[in-house]
Amino acid sequence: MKLIAPQKAVPTHIISGFLGAGKTTLLKQLLSQKPEHEVWAVLMNEFGQIGVDQQLLPQQQGYQVKELLGGCLCCSSQLPMQIALSRLLSEAKPDRLFIEPTGLGHPAQLLEQLTEPHWHTHLSMRALVTVVDGSRLHDQAWTQQNLYADQLKAAQIIVVSHADQMQAADEQALIQLQQEYQAYAQKWLKAEQGHLALTEMDIPYVGTQRKIQPLLKLQQNTIATHPQEPAEIKQLPYHYVETAQGYAVAGWKLPKRWQFDFYPLLDLLCEQQDWLRIKGIFYTNQGWKSFNFNPQQFNYQSTDEGIDNRLEIIYQSERDWEKFEAELLAYRVDAAAVLD
Repeated sequence: MKLIAPQKAVPTHIISGFLGAGKTTLLKQLLSQKPEHEVWAVLMNEFGQIGVDQQLLPQQQGYQVKELLGGCLCCSSQLPMQIALSRLLSEAKPDRLFIEPTGLGHPAQLLEQLTEPHWHTHLSMRALVTVVDGSRLHDQAWTQQNLYADQLKAAQIIVVSHADQMQAADEQALIQLQQEYQAYAQKWLKAEQGHLALTEMDIPYVGTQRKIQPLLKLQQNTIATHPQEPAEIKQLPYHYVETAQGYAVAGWKLPKRWQFDFYPLLDLLCEQQDWLRIKGIFYTNQGWKSFNFNPQQFNYQSTDEGIDNRLEIIYQSERDWEKFEAELLAYRVDAAAVLD
């Protein structure tokens, strides 16, 4: 569906968050702040085939609520979302738009879609919001899930719901989360009973810069014959650097079949200096292991099988990542390592 460009791009808010975090409660409270003369629209996504959340939102004049049932707004199949959003913009002609993806979604993928050039004249993206349940922050089995972490990384603003129900353990866990995600989250807000002023969230989206490139050793092998900037890639293995708010994240994603020698790998990570956070999951000769280091504590443990080997190091000062990568890859012990 082809859109006719509006006179002004519509301020657009993504309200993400894990299942039961309080997204709809927050959204309902935000909608109550609508000026009388404006029209506000909501695009909601529920994973099932029966919509419930839509019935909890205002139905009166001045509001337009549309649901996309089944599947996920954030997935790679963009066509249903594109059609639903185009229709909503064309029919409602809203002054402001809110998008609530399912709690099972990856909001970074949705944001990537909505910041493509096609949407620039239609949408003025605001800071991506992720809602977390403050009363469950003490539950590490909940907060350490990969999807939970992905939603926090994508956020420019993190809203802590159920703040009035937080215990001492939750407050301490919140401090730890703020330290852990300081390279990603710009602003943390507490919302008691879902109450939060829209002005606190109505700030422009500021994207992170991520460049995905081949492993550094492969870049060096080709630089003599191809001196231009390495092309971005999507397949494993790859290395990336992501920058935001004065911090940088160096990351590696490596094939699941690559196996590493656990103790030399552990020594390598422990030997690093001047970092803010180290997180990783590796397939080792001691089984699958997760690593979660901060300057005060080095934690590692056995974990469930991952979809790949991955590592992220948050830092502020530059370093020789080529040397680090060479050491990391030297600790591969799978049979294919000798052929690479």
